[in-house]
Amino acid sequence: MRKSRLSPELNRILWAAAFLAATLLGARDAWAHIGPPYPIMQNRHIGPLGIEVWSNPDVGTGSFFVIVDPPKGSTIPSDLRVRVAVQPVSHRLAEATYDAWREELKDRIEYKAVVPFDKEEMWHVRILLTSAQVHGETDTDVPVTPTLLGRWNLLLFLLPFVGIGFLWFKGAQAKKRRRTRKPLPSR
Repeated sequence: MRKSRLSPELNRILWAAAFLAATLLGARDAWAHIGPPYPIMQNRHIGPLGIEVWSNPDVGTGSFFVIVDPPKGSTIPSDLRVRVAVQPVSHRLAEATYDAWREELKDRIEYKAVVPFDKEEMWHVRILLTSAQVHGETDTDVPVTPTLLGRWNLLLFLLPFVGIGFLWFKGAQAKKRRRTRKPLPSR
């Protein structure tokens, strides 16, 4: 095994930088948001199905969670297709439709959709359900909100880690100074 010519402190810093770079470069989009989703539609019905919609409509990427409840003693049609259609209330853009994917959770079936929003304003949202047995829609208007600080979020959330790294570096320097300090001559 080859020995490193670098000092142990520099070697640790390089490993930490490599780990940080790998973490940041390998990061993928997540369903992360500043606040939790909130209900935008409750107690709605499309045919025999009950509908509840929760959303986190942020500028950039908005998320929609459509909870579908079948009537007692029945099931949700296996061919059910759920779509989310959005358009600014100002009609400055044409309506765009996004498919939702089905997720079977422990106690319910939920459909999730991701919708891009380009501007903070009121948006008209339609939820469309289609299957052999059910066909219909329900709608509402939703205010699209800005994310916390936009591009500055990364800097804000990295500050604690930068602070810890700075303190670690200062501690390593102090330890090195103590090791290299010459002992006082004895009298």
